[in-house]
Amino acid sequence: MILMFHPISLTLLSALFSLPLMAEVAQLKAGPSPADNPLKGLVPYADHAEGGESHFPHSLEFDYLPLAKLMRGESNFDWESMDVLLNKIATRGNQAVIRIWIEYPGQKSGLPEYLREQGVKVTSWKNTDENKTCYSPDYDDERVVSALEAFIAAFGKRYDGDPRIGFITAGLLGSWGEWHSYPREDLFASPKTQYRVLDAYEKAFNKSPILLRYPVGKENEHKAANAHYNMGFHDDSFAWGTLDRGIEDDWFFMSILKKAGDEALNKWRTQPIGGEVRPEIWGQIFDPKPAHSQAQNFAECVKQTHVSWLMESGMFKEKAKADRYAGAVNHIQRMGYDFHVSSAEITRADSKVQLRLTVLNQGVAPFYQDWRMELAAFSADGKIEQRWPVDWKITELMPGDDAREWKAALVLQKETIAGLTIGLRVINPLPNGKPLRFANAEQDRHASGWLSLGKLP
Repeated sequence: MILMFHPISLTLLSALFSLPLMAEVAQLKAGPSPADNPLKGLVPYADHAEGGESHFPHSLEFDYLPLAKLMRGESNFDWESMDVLLNKIATRGNQAVIRIWIEYPGQKSGLPEYLREQGVKVTSWKNTDENKTCYSPDYDDERVVSALEAFIAAFGKRYDGDPRIGFITAGLLGSWGEWHSYPREDLFASPKTQYRVLDAYEKAFNKSPILLRYPVGKENEHKAANAHYNMGFHDDSFAWGTLDRGIEDDWFFMSILKKAGDEALNKWRTQPIGGEVRPEIWGQIFDPKPAHSQAQNFAECVKQTHVSWLMESGMFKEKAKADRYAGAVNHIQRMGYDFHVSSAEITRADSKVQLRLTVLNQGVAPFYQDWRMELAAFSADGKIEQRWPVDWKITELMPGDDAREWKAALVLQKETIAGLTIGLRVINPLPNGKPLRFANAEQDRHASGWLSLGKLP
C-alpha cells in the first residue's frame, strides 16, 4: 500500500506524531552515470554490436530496413525481418532506433514489388557526391502515397509502444530516408505528400517517438511545415553542420531550427532530439582537439541541441585509446538526461514511514518515456523484503529547473525490517533492458539497478 501525502491526511499526521519518531537523513554523494544508460548515448549499427565484444558501452542500436521487405501489398505485410531485428537487439539488453527506406544510394530500389509491377515510375540517377546509383520512385503517385499511409497505420498498430523500440526516425522519403534527394530535389516528394506521411505518423504513433530530419516552421517550395507535429528531430551532420554560422539560408541544424521558430526551438522539452555524428569526424570528435578543421565544439552542440542520442560508428569499429574513450564517456554523461538524488530523509513512526527525496536533472534534456518507479526495502545481500510502487513522474524532471522534492508515505508489512536499506529504481519495460542509473555513488551499492537511499531507522 502507498499513500502520497500532498496534502498528508490528518489521520496519518496525527498517528505519526502520537508515536515516537526515528529519522535517518542522508546526504547522497555524486557519482558518474554510466555511458550505457537507456535511451541516450552513442549508438552503433546493429551489426557492429554482434559477435560478442563491444568496443564502447551503449543501450541503443540502429538499423535500416527497406520497405520492400515489409510490404507485399496494400494490406499485406510481412513483419518477420522487423521482429528478427528487434529481438536480436533486445537479447543484448538494448533498444532499437529504426528507419525504413525506399531509396538508398548504391542499393536496389526498396519500393514494394507490387508497386513496381503496377508501373509506378522509378527514376535511376547517379549521385555524383556518393558515386552511387539511386532509384527514386514517383513519391507523388497516388498509389505510392496510399501505400505509405497504409504501411504507417499498420506499423503503428503493431509496434507503437513496443519496449524493444527506443526511437523511430520517420524515413520512407528521400535518399537514406532522410527527406531529401540532393542534388536531385526535383525527384523528392512534394509538400502535399509530406503532409500525408506526417499526418499518418501522427495518427498511428502515440507512444514510440518519431523523429524528423529537418525542422520546418512554415511550408516552403520543398518542405512541409512540421514544427507543430508531436515529433522530434535528428541532426545527421552533428558537430559538423550543427552550430549556426550566421549565414543566410544556411542548412546547418541550429540555423534551420531557429528559422523554424520557437515551437521548433522548444521541441526538445517534449520530444527527443537525436542524430548522427558526421562520418568525417567519427572518433576524433571526442579528442581535446579534433584533427578535422570543420569539427565543431561537441559540448556546445550538445548544449544547444539538447540531443539525447547519436549514431557514431567510429567508437565501435575498434577499441579507442584511453584519452578518446574517457572523453567520449565524459561527453555522453552530459547528453540527454542525467539524474542525481542529493538527499534522502527517512522518518519512521512504528510501521509508518515518510520518505522525502531531493532530485535534480543535471543533463540537457528530459527523459521522454513515462517509465514506472518503485521503492523497496532490501537486505545487505540484495534480497527484497517489501516493494512499494510510486506515482512519481520521471518525465517531469526538466534540466535547468530547481531540484524537485519527491515524497511518499509507506506502510511496513512488519516492523522487523528496521535496519534494512530503502532503494529506488526506474523500471525498464524491456524485460532484460539496461537499468536507468542515477548519478550517485550509492547507485548499485546494495543491489544492481537500485539506488540506495538510506537505512530504515
